[in-house]
Amino acid sequence: MSLKPWPAPNWPAAVPREITGYDKPLFSVLDEAAAKYPGNVYTIFSDATRTYAQVKDTADRVAHFLHSRGIRQGDRVAIFLPNLPHYPAIYFGILKAGAVCVTCNPLYTASELGYQLKDAGAKALFCMDHPQFYPTTVKAVAGTAVETVVICSVKSYLPPLKGFLGGLLGKIPKAAHHEPGHLFFDQVVAAARPVPPAVTIKPMEDLALIIYTGGTTGVPKGAALTHANFMHDLMALDAWALLVHEPGGKPERLRHGGFHSYLGVLPWYHSFGMTVAMLSAAASGSRLICVPDPRAGDPPFSEVLKIVQKHRPTMMPAVPTIFVAFTNHRDIDKYDLSSLVGCFSGGAPLPPEVCKRFEEKTGAVIFEGYGLSETAPVASANPTNTTQRKIGSIGFPMPSTDIKIVDLETGEKELPQGQDGEVAISGPQVMKGYWNRPAETEAVFRQIEGRRYFLTGDIGQVDAEGYLVITDRKKDMVLVGGFNVYPREVEDVLFTHPKVGLAAVVGVPDPKSGEAVKAFLQLKPGEQATAEEIMDWCKEHMAGYKRPKFIEFREAIPVSPVGKVLRRVLRDEELKKGA
Repeated sequence: MSLKPWPAPNWPAAVPREITGYDKPLFSVLDEAAAKYPGNVYTIFSDATRTYAQVKDTADRVAHFLHSRGIRQGDRVAIFLPNLPHYPAIYFGILKAGAVCVTCNPLYTASELGYQLKDAGAKALFCMDHPQFYPTTVKAVAGTAVETVVICSVKSYLPPLKGFLGGLLGKIPKAAHHEPGHLFFDQVVAAARPVPPAVTIKPMEDLALIIYTGGTTGVPKGAALTHANFMHDLMALDAWALLVHEPGGKPERLRHGGFHSYLGVLPWYHSFGMTVAMLSAAASGSRLICVPDPRAGDPPFSEVLKIVQKHRPTMMPAVPTIFVAFTNHRDIDKYDLSSLVGCFSGGAPLPPEVCKRFEEKTGAVIFEGYGLSETAPVASANPTNTTQRKIGSIGFPMPSTDIKIVDLETGEKELPQGQDGEVAISGPQVMKGYWNRPAETEAVFRQIEGRRYFLTGDIGQVDAEGYLVITDRKKDMVLVGGFNVYPREVEDVLFTHPKVGLAAVVGVPDPKSGEAVKAFLQLKPGEQATAEEIMDWCKEHMAGYKRPKFIEFREAIPVSPVGKVLRRVLRDEELKKGA
């Protein structure tokens, strides 16, 4: 069924409304890059590089090894690693074996990791040789179906001298003890042949990944995504990215073959960092800079600023809290960040003031997008130029994607342009469903006009110019005396205060109005402010019912490992106080 033209005069003229050709195995992006650019660098880690030919060779050996351990098509294999250079080879190797990747947050506790391994039915696991991560692995695999554990050390992926000195001085992370029967990655790769097993992939049906949602409404659920889900997103992003590659140049398609370097500042276990950095780099034959811990340094984020200056990345997918961390860093003016060309923002709404500050500091263009783990993840994006981009919106649907705003009650009735409702997405990137949860899968899908739409739980609208605007999460909306207050709207105003570094707004119980607005503020380094000062600012910039009734200053506002502000944590704290 052909899609209707999107009602927006600013739809980028060179971008098609629909694309084809994504019915391919996801590992084909590595194979094609290795065939076209075998000597090009794929990964950069602590000054050591790995070419596309080398990464493909390792991926083929990982696939051969897994097959030799009894892993068959459809079996699940988990990756419990930070952003190390091993990651892409392991990821693609799992897919080449016909298996399904299960990506795990390396900061999980043993119980959290154990739950995920049991729920997915994982049979094998790759982990890091590390005094924290490895003991967590040992505890987590107990009582699961995991039979094969492979331990990855960073030593062999460092430059020779650095690896030698690190080992000599004891600076390379290593667990104090290794369990009998657990294998070492370097030995596994050396012993395996670079010949993956013969598997037949049906990209539209066969799973590539099970990725777990945050569990904000209960226990985490595994979004089951196919090879074609990711292939579509990669092709759509490639078609969408019309960038000015050179100062004073004209917008053109994303350059392939090694022109670009992607900064891996987002974790690859999460769909945003995975698709928009790790996989997009491979799909374009670009370099990928591995950043295991973006917060490293004193003050935090100092090390990643050094990496930007040294390795000159051009592309940086990030969440708003990372852009905030860059612009608020006390030494930001000491670093040359001028290599950055395009920065993709997602994961949470981007406050306009944050976008403005970052672009002034770096000269890059931030284009905001939108998506979820369930959509691999990109569903919409702003045009990638300052002329057609609309700050504060999430732009237009990606090619071959349709987005409707539907009523909050049934999710079946499309609402008029300009009216708030639930965002519903239909497209080739939308997951098959939640792993082993048919009832929960059925609850989030609707058939509308012959197409299958995923109900996101986000509230938004199509504005008068045809741009999509996310108002807020359904569950985050605050009801003040019968008026809807969207935390994002209040946060955007708070971000314009010159002393505010980070803001989070939640609803708290109030005997008069039902709920009241409470703002949590993290001030910029060295700044001081009073609640009255902030209240006065709010009186000048927003209607009375939207203004925070309570202000609380925090040294740090809780964020997820991906960098999303955790409003639910703040809200739960307030509810416990009330109880």
